[in-house]
Amino acid sequence: MQDFEPKIVAFCCYYCAYSAADLAGSLRLQYPANIRVIEMPCSGKTDVRVLLEAFEKGADGVYVLGCMEGDCHFLKGNYRAKRRVKQAKKILDEIGIGGERLEMYNLSAAMGPRFAEIAQEFTERIKKLGPSPLNKNYPPPPKEGKGHKGNSTKAGEGE
Repeated sequence: MQDFEPKIVAFCCYYCAYSAADLAGSLRLQYPANIRVIEMPCSGKTDVRVLLEAFEKGADGVYVLGCMEGDCHFLKGNYRAKRRVKQAKKILDEIGIGGERLEMYNLSAAMGPRFAEIAQEFTERIKKLGPSPLNKNYPPPPKEGKGHKGNSTKAGEGE
């Protein structure tokens, strides 16, 4: 599936991660164009429902970028986000989508190069995993070890 370009959603804290994304752009750092950055007032406002809904809407991967631990402008928002991402990963594993399609990172506003690095690394991870099972634009991967029964005919049948 060489032509697979994953859809990735990045929920970014306005104060740190979004500023890091802005810095990456100002420095003209290259990162994959398939990343959709969504500005959040705080990473702690990213609810489990919102994370799961991103997959329902066609995302192949989602990550949350918050302030450095202990440095949240809203005191504990990034800890809240970390907990919610952990809960959502567990749900994704349970329903067969895979928790490895969701991740949490912490950045400061000065970490533009790290923002670009995370975008590249996460895109590569999702490319290796392939399309999300919920993504209707790609057929499901063939199941290993099982033959296709649909169009096979035995000699002498149907002639």
